[in-house]
Amino acid sequence: MTLRSSKPDLWKLLKGNLNKGNTINNGSFSSKRVVSIDVFRALTMFLMIFVNDFWTLTNVPEWLKHKAAQVDGIGFSDIIFPAFLFIVGLSIPYAITSRRQKQESHSTIVKHVFKRTLALVIMGVFMVNFEYINAQALIINKHLWEIIMVIAIFLVWLYYKPFQQIGTKQIVALQILGVALFIFLAVVYRGGSANQMEWMKTHWWGILGIIGWAYLFNTLIYLYFGKNVIYLILTFIVFQLLNIQEFTALTSMPALKLVVSASMHASVAAGMLVGSLLLRFQKQNKEHFFIAALAVLGTLSLLYGFAMREYWGGFSKIRATPSWTSVCIGISVFSFLILYLVVDKLKLKSWAKPIKIAGTNTLTCYVMPYLIYPIMVWTGTVELLERVSNGYLGLLKSLLFSFIIIGIVSLLDTLKVKLKL
Repeated sequence: MTLRSSKPDLWKLLKGNLNKGNTINNGSFSSKRVVSIDVFRALTMFLMIFVNDFWTLTNVPEWLKHKAAQVDGIGFSDIIFPAFLFIVGLSIPYAITSRRQKQESHSTIVKHVFKRTLALVIMGVFMVNFEYINAQALIINKHLWEIIMVIAIFLVWLYYKPFQQIGTKQIVALQILGVALFIFLAVVYRGGSANQMEWMKTHWWGILGIIGWAYLFNTLIYLYFGKNVIYLILTFIVFQLLNIQEFTALTSMPALKLVVSASMHASVAAGMLVGSLLLRFQKQNKEHFFIAALAVLGTLSLLYGFAMREYWGGFSKIRATPSWTSVCIGISVFSFLILYLVVDKLKLKSWAKPIKIAGTNTLTCYVMPYLIYPIMVWTGTVELLERVSNGYLGLLKSLLFSFIIIGIVSLLDTLKVKLKL
């Protein structure tokens, strides 16, 4: 996209904001849509698909992989999920504000939050149980089980509004069929080993399940206390402290968890705080305060994370240590700040167009690999691609896979097929 003839560099851009307290571009900070939120979400989902494809590769560079549970370190893959949690929190103030502007009652919003949480938890539990499935004990092929799971997800949570012409009764019948498929999958499920068979368990709730629980607690907090930013800061601090107590023996009692680790809640709370500050400073048209607040929050999070590294387990995503949590929050804050300056200030956003759909149809993008992978296994495509699945060539293959998934979701979007909770 062509910039104005003056072409201000980044330093002049920041300097102008800090001195004048308003925007340099033609749009007012108080009224413009913050495009970088969608871009951040799209980029994070694209990278999540990318790193989740590493299971098909060999000789992946160590700096890209998840670090083992007992290793003190952070790989590139370890910062992706907390970034997504941060974006979930970042979107909460906007979502609640939008519903309030539509005059939705408090009880209606609460019902929507619980309904959304239930959907995420159900999907997360089914997905995580697939990882522990005992293929030999199943009465159907494990890959068919996975495909039926995706079909059930689409039948229950498809965005049916563009298809109202088929009739309300028919739509309800399709959703009931989806529920029936979930019940069937649960009935036939077998996990564990041959010596110790198990039925479905929550395990670690799965990615979507963790998002669901963290979304629930943080959204309820915002509903009741979101008007006061001090309460949001305190919420963020409390979640950080709860994360610490998971690694201390202050009492003989087990660690207190709000279903999942407080690390997950803290990441969402950090995003929620940033989203709230953005809304607040937009109303006041004080963009320079927003930029400064992000810089402070990001810096403090990084400093705290590194300072606390020698305590409570160092850096570890698997164990969700406090140091890992804080450093990832700092990385997420600065990533969003950089994207804000590039996309919303410098207006350089055309580079994000190829992955744009991942920022709006995010859930569909996340679910789609669960349909594509079993098809690839059945057709022998995974074996066929083993020749190009090693080292850096394999990384290119995984990048291509991410673009293919986004391409499929884009095609479905043109047909108005997408998931929506």
